[in-house]
Amino acid sequence: MSLSWTNVQANARPLKNRRNRHYEKQFIRNSLTHAHSPSVNHALIAELATCRFVAEHASVLIAGPTGTGKSHLVQALGHCALRAGHDVLFITHTKLLAQLHAARATNSYDRKLAQLAKIEVIAIDDFGLRPMRTPQDEDFHELIAERYERKTTLVTSNLDFEEWGAAFPNKLMGAATLDRLLDGAYRIILDGETRRKPRPMPAKEKTATTGRDLNTGSPQPPARQR
Repeated sequence: MSLSWTNVQANARPLKNRRNRHYEKQFIRNSLTHAHSPSVNHALIAELATCRFVAEHASVLIAGPTGTGKSHLVQALGHCALRAGHDVLFITHTKLLAQLHAARATNSYDRKLAQLAKIEVIAIDDFGLRPMRTPQDEDFHELIAERYERKTTLVTSNLDFEEWGAAFPNKLMGAATLDRLLDGAYRIILDGETRRKPRPMPAKEKTATTGRDLNTGSPQPPARQR
């Protein structure tokens, strides 16, 4: 089966019949089970893995705190879509807005918008991580409106679904955009503790000759002579 991948660095132009090895390896490592999240609906995840949502042109919206696996899950779903032969673009919300802003500056906005609107599956990561400013909310609305009921959009966010409207400076614009995203959408909430953990601190040791702490290198006070 031939795979197609939409390369962000190539201005979102589909690269037909080319396997992006880094992309594939990344998603093979990411399981669709996400058993660490107590609220995950495994039946829904299994259904999404069939990629029926692509044929339905339905949105998939994933919300949850930092570190609960939202990006891993949306990337794994993107990989499933790739293996099914669909064009996929994975991009952060911030970079997507930056691309549209740059297109405005070079009088190529309409062409860029049309290009993004034609991609079969777009996975937008970290929606609302930075509140949008005008005209960013207008650009995002136009993209979602162009894709509505025609293509599939996946979105992840640290915000609860009820808070997504706060990312829009124009509340009316936000309501219109979210109305299209939520219509017929599959919604997933991931909760639990973050999967990102620091390495444990090594135990402190001291050298017998220098009295220095091996962790900090700080000299220790000399022992009192008796």
